[in-house]
Amino acid sequence: MVAGRPSRELSASEQGALRDLLTDERASTLATIATLASTWDDIVASSADVATDDEHDPDGATIAFERAHVQSLLDQARTRLDDLDHALDRLTSGVYGICTHCGNPIPLDRLRARPAATTCVACAPRTR
Repeated sequence: MVAGRPSRELSASEQGALRDLLTDERASTLATIATLASTWDDIVASSADVATDDEHDPDGATIAFERAHVQSLLDQARTRLDDLDHALDRLTSGVYGICTHCGNPIPLDRLRARPAATTCVACAPRTR
């Protein structure tokens, strides 16, 4: 233990509960990605029947906005999936729940609220 650092490790039951939480969130995120990908495909298919001149087509701007919006949500969901996979890897390797910036334990309440968190509360603002 380093002076001034808490030495709280996650118990086996806490790790199990957090693994379940990560796994559930991963499944939910995969479902979200599938739904968004289907929506994306529908938008692309429907826009194939619409004039390609967005500037003069009254629906063109709406379709372009919908496409951009769904793409943004899809990108966010894929990033979330990567974060969850990384958290599961950290859990397997024994470094889950340790702040990647200062090395202090990440509080259990933070991990329950944000299971893919890689930083403690004090370091979180520095990573934004």
